[in-house]
Amino acid sequence: MIVDAVERIEAEALHAPGVAHGFFTRRGGVSEGVYASLNGGVGSRDDPAAVRENRARMAHALGIEPGRLLVPYQVHSPDAIAVTAPWPHDERPRCDGIVTATRRLGLGVTGADCGILLFSAPKAGVIGAAHAGWRGALAGVIEATIAAMERLGARARDISVALGPTIAQGSYEVGPEFVAAFDKAAPDAMDFFAAGDKAERWKFDLPGFIGSRVARCGVADFTDLRLDTYSDEARFFSYRRTTHRAEPDYGRLVAAIALV
Repeated sequence: MIVDAVERIEAEALHAPGVAHGFFTRRGGVSEGVYASLNGGVGSRDDPAAVRENRARMAHALGIEPGRLLVPYQVHSPDAIAVTAPWPHDERPRCDGIVTATRRLGLGVTGADCGILLFSAPKAGVIGAAHAGWRGALAGVIEATIAAMERLGARARDISVALGPTIAQGSYEVGPEFVAAFDKAAPDAMDFFAAGDKAERWKFDLPGFIGSRVARCGVADFTDLRLDTYSDEARFFSYRRTTHRAEPDYGRLVAAIALV
């Protein structure tokens, strides 16, 4: 695990020549207030100039130009696409997984409790990133991202996957309608629910569920950094923590990977 000036955490399994990556924390940026300080969310109500500067710092940390760090318009979908060049800001694709085999191009996703995953197949020169909240993970965004990498020449058995800061089971209490959605769509997922603190409440293990979905794809390895967004306020933004406090908005974390 490596941390540097613009604070980013690295997964050992993703280390490879020609590949740079980072799960960026909230430290090292210019945003203020509830967004302090490395807010990467263009969908937040933060000063857009501050978000641009924050993302530029992230790109610099990866060794790429700011305009070549690509983050899609995330919609909690199962969709993953391949990209070969930067897109205009107002033409961001609506998807939750992106992959590339293009050098000097960075791929990023944002999150503030949802799973943020990075994928690397260095033998094939293919990388990917995915945003996997419970909806996307249940619908198949992880499988779709790996399939998109395979279409670019990667093999699942050569892909390393790492899960960054995500809300942990102890912090993620849900109601019966949530459990019912999983029971209907993926009965095997019921193993990832534990009794909550109140009647008819359960605690959901999103990282565990994500890990099970990755494992089914037959990848080389999977790393869960086991970082809880909710409980570690000093380093991570959390949508649920913000909601519980009735705060007006929240920042977004960025996970990014680049072929350099």
